[in-house]
Amino acid sequence: MNIHEYQAKQLLKDYGAPVSEGRIVLKAEDAKTAAGELEGPVWVIKAQIHAGGRGKGHFLEAEAGESGGVRIATSATKAAEEAQKMLGRTLVTKQTGNNGKHVGRIYIEQGANIEKELYLAALVDRSTSRISFVCSTEGGMDIEDVASATPEKIHTISVDPASELSSFHGRTIAFSLNLSGKQVKQCVALVAAVYKLFKEKDCEMLEINPLIVTKEGNLNCLDCKMSFDGNALYRQQAILSLRDESEEDPKELAASKFDLNYITLDGEIGCMVNGAGLAMATMDIIKYFGSEPANFLDVGGAATKEKVTEAFKIITADKNVKGILVNIFGGIMRCDVIADGVVSAVKEVGLKVPLVVRLEGTNVDLGKTILNDSGLNVIAADNLGDAAEKIVMAVKGNR
Repeated sequence: MNIHEYQAKQLLKDYGAPVSEGRIVLKAEDAKTAAGELEGPVWVIKAQIHAGGRGKGHFLEAEAGESGGVRIATSATKAAEEAQKMLGRTLVTKQTGNNGKHVGRIYIEQGANIEKELYLAALVDRSTSRISFVCSTEGGMDIEDVASATPEKIHTISVDPASELSSFHGRTIAFSLNLSGKQVKQCVALVAAVYKLFKEKDCEMLEINPLIVTKEGNLNCLDCKMSFDGNALYRQQAILSLRDESEEDPKELAASKFDLNYITLDGEIGCMVNGAGLAMATMDIIKYFGSEPANFLDVGGAATKEKVTEAFKIITADKNVKGILVNIFGGIMRCDVIADGVVSAVKEVGLKVPLVVRLEGTNVDLGKTILNDSGLNVIAADNLGDAAEKIVMAVKGNR
């Protein structure tokens, strides 16, 4: 689960990390009051969306001469005007896709005197099974280019869970960032705060970019992204309350409510599979036969008829879907449950595109019987290759 920048900064502040003073604006008429509560002489106005690259982004409804989703103002009045201009519009960045994201929140922040921009992040390192810190002296909007072009400028420091974090880790990061004097002590304190927040709130990733050194010689977290482990949200009710469902794909949101693992993709063949590995293999073989998957959907090993029905409804709600492939290998998951769910869903929402079903494993004969006796126009397949080839041919034939 992702949260907005202003929410992430409040969490950082709660844990003692240095952040600038700011105000959130949800309604245009509140912008002037919010800006007036901050001291100048510079105000920063930031569109709040769950995507990076806001500063280099553009609005679909942009007027001549307009800048992106991060703007600078030299008066409270001007800051309010810029906030009002951005609210309700659609911001497009490298991470949003061409459709962009609706801006429903604006963060007005007190400006900072920037001497140097750095990068600091904490994440779960799958290769070491540890929390790792990633840092670089090359912070800012082009950090992705730095990582690919000059990887030697990216430093990674892992924390052994047996010995936990110590001031040594903070000093190592400080020296990697070429900090000196009081900045080293500030960095040690910041790293400790980030680590504590990361563990206590079940973060998956916490990125401060840029972490700046001000002209006064102090560290400040100028921007922050946070994401959290969805499987731990049951014990993080305060974090869960920060969820902005308007930022999420409606289909993915619906799937999460039924404990379905669903990700929207750009293809034309909807997939319903049990097991992440089989789902990935299914997507690969669809591509092999010349088409593209419209989604990743793992119904899991303990899906009920109701969950399967909802999964099918989510797939058919995607206007890009031109055909559906159901690929089930019944181990814990029973083929008859899948068949019942498919039949129930089709009777409820109808079937307007080709449907190929491949069943194998537990209760496979019963599952096939349910489908055969349903009267549905289902194309049966004997194996995965046969299923993928049939659905691709059916989709191409319908064009």
